[in-house]
Amino acid sequence: MQLGFVSAILPELSLKDVAQTARADGFDCVELMCWPVSKAERRYAGVTHVDVVGMTEGKADDYRSIMFDAGVAISALGYYPNPLSPNREEAERATSHLREVILAAELMGLPRVNTFVGRDWTKSVDDNWPRFLDTWKPQIAFAEDHGVKVGIENCPMLFSRDEWPGGKNLACTPKIWRRMFADIPSDHFGLNYDPSHPIWLHMDYLKPLREFKDKLFHIHAKDVRIDRDRLDDAGILAHPNEWHTPKLPGMGDVDWGQFFSVLTDVGYHGPVCVEVEDRAYEDSLAARKASLRQSATFLRNYVPRRETAV
Repeated sequence: MQLGFVSAILPELSLKDVAQTARADGFDCVELMCWPVSKAERRYAGVTHVDVVGMTEGKADDYRSIMFDAGVAISALGYYPNPLSPNREEAERATSHLREVILAAELMGLPRVNTFVGRDWTKSVDDNWPRFLDTWKPQIAFAEDHGVKVGIENCPMLFSRDEWPGGKNLACTPKIWRRMFADIPSDHFGLNYDPSHPIWLHMDYLKPLREFKDKLFHIHAKDVRIDRDRLDDAGILAHPNEWHTPKLPGMGDVDWGQFFSVLTDVGYHGPVCVEVEDRAYEDSLAARKASLRQSATFLRNYVPRRETAV
């Protein structure tokens, strides 16, 4: 396995500075954010460390050279919009830009792109399904044609009032993944798995690693704390931010020893990237950099440092 981090936590840094930060802290790789250059619409969105619009072989070489010079690999390109938004213009922008990200990955010689499948949060899973198929069958075919694997993160995107009641990402449960992969069977369609999301959905976070071992394209290392007193007070139907808190690895309810034990059992050898969404470490750039160092120190218990990044 290779230890990395998600570049969204360092939005003010250039790609060169992100690469040097990764090198200084002993990371093997980084998942680089590829949002369109624009104002962020939510936290951790709108970060652009690779501008994929109009990507050329020359630009691709420049991006790769920056990372190569730092001795740090690129685990994947990341872009996490809502391709099934009920706002059709927003959905079209998302699907169009995702194709640009896939093309950029091909030009950069990268095997993976990470994203969400999206959802109309006002509708049921079944009512979303026709649009899901219409959107994602051609999208995965496009990825296949360009030799890129698409990893879907399993976050429900259900935190606040504007995402209520269904959340903005369908692909958050094993039941939905089975249906998703049955209806779009492809070796290029898989998961960017984050163990923190099943915990706040009150599901087993280890069992899916075994069933979907062949669909594990990429791993996010994020922890979560369920505040039981708040949950007992507000109830499971309250907005999740009232009773659950994203944390750095080792500071929440994930048993990382068990998690990596199962990951090694199923033969996972890919990237494991820290995703920082811990507000306790967000008051300054220095604090966010410290959160990466702290996470690396903890996770190196399970992902030994290698002489060269893979």
